[in-house]
Amino acid sequence: MDNQAEKQAEKEYSELRENLKRQIVETLAGVEIDVSAEIAVDREKGLPEHWLNNPEYIEKKKDEKYRRQVQEITYNYLQYRGIDYSLQQKKILIEELINITRGLGILQPILEDKTITEVMVNGTAPILVERAGRITELDIRFDNSKELERIIRKIVESVNREINQSSPIVDARLADGSRVNAVFPPIALNGPILTIRKFPDKPLMVEDLIRWGSITEEVAEILEILVAAKYNIFVSGGTGSGKTTFLNMLSNFIPKDERIITIEDAAELRINGITNLVRLEARKSANKQAGLDIPIRELIKASLRMRPDRVVVGEVRGEEALDMLQAMNTGHDGSLSTGHANSVHDMMSRLETMVLMAVELPLEAIRQQIASALDIVIHLGRLRDKSRKTLEICEVLGYNVQTKQIELNPLFRFEEEPSEDKKKVKGRLQRTGNKLQSRLKLQMAGYELDL
Repeated sequence: MDNQAEKQAEKEYSELRENLKRQIVETLAGVEIDVSAEIAVDREKGLPEHWLNNPEYIEKKKDEKYRRQVQEITYNYLQYRGIDYSLQQKKILIEELINITRGLGILQPILEDKTITEVMVNGTAPILVERAGRITELDIRFDNSKELERIIRKIVESVNREINQSSPIVDARLADGSRVNAVFPPIALNGPILTIRKFPDKPLMVEDLIRWGSITEEVAEILEILVAAKYNIFVSGGTGSGKTTFLNMLSNFIPKDERIITIEDAAELRINGITNLVRLEARKSANKQAGLDIPIRELIKASLRMRPDRVVVGEVRGEEALDMLQAMNTGHDGSLSTGHANSVHDMMSRLETMVLMAVELPLEAIRQQIASALDIVIHLGRLRDKSRKTLEICEVLGYNVQTKQIELNPLFRFEEEPSEDKKKVKGRLQRTGNKLQSRLKLQMAGYELDL
């Protein structure tokens, strides 16, 4: 088939799909799918009542009936038009129609792809996805902004949120844990913007990070001991450097008999095996209604009255940094958190700025508090080949009264190795030769460490 004929075939198929979509929407849109007859049949078969009343079972039955209805409309339409499609062609067409009319359109198969971790839709430009840490462009795009707006509204309405020109930004968490950010015009200049960060059914574990080269087995074993010995650990890095994944790995090193409280802006952490686990999530009202917002700062304060062994704060961005540092300084050893920064030194400065957002204190007092609270800072980076690596691990030695600076002791650094392929980063996290100075927590926990 030449290029002209191929384009004509695509055009005819697109018109056929649009006509069918219109007919399906006119026939089925707004009509409640009644599955009482199907449920009655299953009741006669002996299915228990608790199963028949299960919302997931009922939704599945509705999906099955909707599929049958779409199939019937499609077959009748093709027969009426005298279009002879193979069984496979009909199956593909029906799947597309179901996604468009009941699912999330062209996004549905993308969201169902388990290998994709992030989806980025920039108006009607080609959709971008992240797989195994690499961003690639798909040969898929929305035909027009109206369709994209419809899909975004459908997504945000599923979590009882609203998006429009007067409230053009939504940040929400879906039922499956995925994080959604949507921005509408006039704020978004190149059309509606949608970003979905998906989370795997099974959380990434330390073995995955070792296999991907994000961390070495030696360093993972050292960090496991430091977490168990209740060192306060802070993870820094830029956007997309893997801070949440790394924090999740560290959290899973926590002994299973401890009481843990996690505090997040949007719940992303998945800690396995800890039964005494309390998960808290900040709340943002849709229209900034007074009294409805519950920020991270309030949750940290509340968590300290819940008798935690450790507090894990997903990320600090502002004045809540003060409360996190105070929690670490008041007997909640082994606490963990993350923050945005370009280096370990930069993270110290950023924490100073965050504390100043909460209270006016002399820099000397703030630095003393930071140095007293933090034991270890781990810096992550996303390199030129888009790989995520642990770039530096430093011990926080304390506050130097002479220099009036926080003293750091670099323990590990990423050393890049020469490579013929300049686009590919080759290297390894290497010991600096410096020894861990603060060993009291190790001794108290009964651990020995060759570091």
